Amino acid sequence: MKGQFFPLSDSVKRKNFPYVTIALILINVIIFIWSLTSPIASIEVNGEKSDIPLYILKYGFIPAQFSLITIFTSMFLHGGLDHLFGNMWYLWIFGDNVEDHWGKIKYIIIYFLSGIAATFLQWLTDPKSVIPSIGASGAISGVLGSYFILYPKAGVETYYGEIPAYIVIGFWFVLQLIFGAVSLVGASGSEIAFWAHVGGFIFGAAVTWIFKKLS
Repeated sequence: MKGQFFPLSDSVKRKNFPYVTIALILINVIIFIWSLTSPIASIEVNGEKSDIPLYILKYGFIPAQFSLITIFTSMFLHGGLDHLFGNMWYLWIFGDNVEDHWGKIKYIIIYFLSGIAATFLQWLTDPKSVIPSIGASGAISGVLGSYFILYPKAGVETYYGEIPAYIVIGFWFVLQLIFGAVSLVGASGSEIAFWAHVGGFIFGAAVTWIFKKLS
C-alpha cells in the first residue's frame, strides 16, 4: 500500500501487551543487522550472472531447490531497509490486535502456517525458478487476512483520513491478485512475490473465518 492507503494506525484498542508481535519484530531486525555482514556471491539467471548476498542464497527459498528448512528461514530475511520497515510496520499496526484475539500460541501458529502457505503458492506459480524468495510478507499477509475477518469495520488511519479496514486491506488484496496475474505472463518486471501475499492472506482469512463459524 502506498500513498493514501498507507496505514498510520488503527482504531482497535488492544487489551494485552503484544509480546509475540514485538518479539517477531525484534528477531527480524536482529537478523537483518546480521545479514549486513554477509559477503556477496554470484548466480546465473537466464544466462546472465547476478550478484547477490550469500545469506539469501543459503537461507532464502529457491523454488527449483525445494527445501522445508528454507521455507522457514526465508521468513526472517529481508533485502533492504525499506523491505524490512514495510513488513514490520504492517505487523505492528495489525499484528497486535490479531495476537490479542487469538492469544500467543494460536497467533504464532497462524503466523507461521500463513508463511508456509504463502511460500507454497508462490512455488506453485514458478516451481523451476532459481531466484531466491525472502521476506516476512507472506506470514504478515496471513495476519492481514485474519484482521480482515476479525475487524472489517475497524478504522485505519491514513494520510487521507480514517478508512474502514475492509476497504484498505481489501484494496491491497485486489492489487496483489492483479499484479500476481500479470506476473504469470512475465509482464510485471517486479521481484515482489505477489502470489505469496495472496496465499498468506487467503490462509489467514480462511482459518479465521472457519474458527469464527465454529465458535
